[in-house]
Amino acid sequence: MTAVSLRRATTIAVLALVSLATVPVAALAHGGNPNFRSVFHGLSTPLPGVQVQVIGYDSLYELRSSAKQPVTIYGYDGEPYSRILPDGTVQQNTNSPAVYLNNDEFGTAPVPAHAHKGAPVVWKTVDKTATITWHDHRMHYIGKGTPPKVTDTHKKTKIFDYTIPLSEGSTKSNITGTLFWVGPAGGGFPVGAGIAFAVILLGSAVLVVTVRRRRAATAGEGPESGDDGDGTAPTAVDPSEPAGTGGRKEAW
Repeated sequence: MTAVSLRRATTIAVLALVSLATVPVAALAHGGNPNFRSVFHGLSTPLPGVQVQVIGYDSLYELRSSAKQPVTIYGYDGEPYSRILPDGTVQQNTNSPAVYLNNDEFGTAPVPAHAHKGAPVVWKTVDKTATITWHDHRMHYIGKGTPPKVTDTHKKTKIFDYTIPLSEGSTKSNITGTLFWVGPAGGGFPVGAGIAFAVILLGSAVLVVTVRRRRAATAGEGPESGDDGDGTAPTAVDPSEPAGTGGRKEAW
């Protein structure tokens, strides 16, 4: 039974470590890549009433507006992509390729034939929150794996600077930012902490098993219990056993 208990404890510790190791996968799927940081620097020309921030490492931009004029974000071909009206109405240009490309992490989503550079602007209301949250391919690394500029994965590395054009009324401006590689130290899974947790868990289980074995070997359950506390029959007394052992042989 002791061996079984130890095996169970080991299994629990390993499973705990594995479950912790899966955390960054979920984070990557739902909140950007923790190995990167897309840093918002500001607007090239201040726009009163416009607030901008990055969400999820390198995943999303959020723009809020309380401006007295329409605030428009422009797509990859310079076309109007999305806008916020003074009353908080949020609209998208259904003929902007960005509407469709932004639905895919790598910008490979199919774009309908009617959405192209130079197509007439067709606005569609999507909500009235005075907020636009969108995935912009100008703010993150579209390639897979580690960027070529990264020569040391544990060192912070600048990947590129970027701008995203927008306007408030007739005033033109740009969201300005920089994408950095920060590596595992910047937000990846803390492997050392996970291993330490597993070791502590396993060590605690081994300690419990050891204490139980010693109690069973030295104390027993007494004549009323009918066993030695570990599911085996009482240990026989051998008169030939040397003095000092109490004539008791351990049944291991």
